Amino acid sequence: MKKLLAATAAIVCLAGPATAAGDDVKTHVSDASFADVMGGIENAIVNRGYTIDYHGFIGEMLKRTAADVDAEKPLYKEAEFVSFCSAVMSRKVMEADISDIAYCPYVVFAYEAESDPGKVVVGYRTLPSGGPRDDVNALLGEIIKDAAEGF
Repeated sequence: MKKLLAATAAIVCLAGPATAAGDDVKTHVSDASFADVMGGIENAIVNRGYTIDYHGFIGEMLKRTAADVDAEKPLYKEAEFVSFCSAVMSRKVMEADISDIAYCPYVVFAYEAESDPGKVVVGYRTLPSGGPRDDVNALLGEIIKDAAEGF
């Protein structure tokens, strides 16, 4: 089991970008507490009538598995994500291009880096532009703006 956890943690770490996030990641920075920003994300999603499908605790997983993968550098004070979907928006996106199933569910993340305490980054990965995807990108942009600036 320990080897499985270590392998899973290694895969998750390797799946992330090795350098700074690319142009497909949009972020805002907030001076609010991490808990307030995460609460803001949740409220921004739920208040628009969507249901959060999953809440992931990336920071906790990385801390918990650090010894298993011989990690020495702490990355995040806190790091979490939530996923949700919109039946209406997703249907429009997938009707335009059935392979856009790859973008569902939508994910919004927040983190406070160990190296920059007091600054909470909130963001999302954009869908390629065009057609109904632009509506999803606009929605995700509104959510992170609300979460970052709602205080």
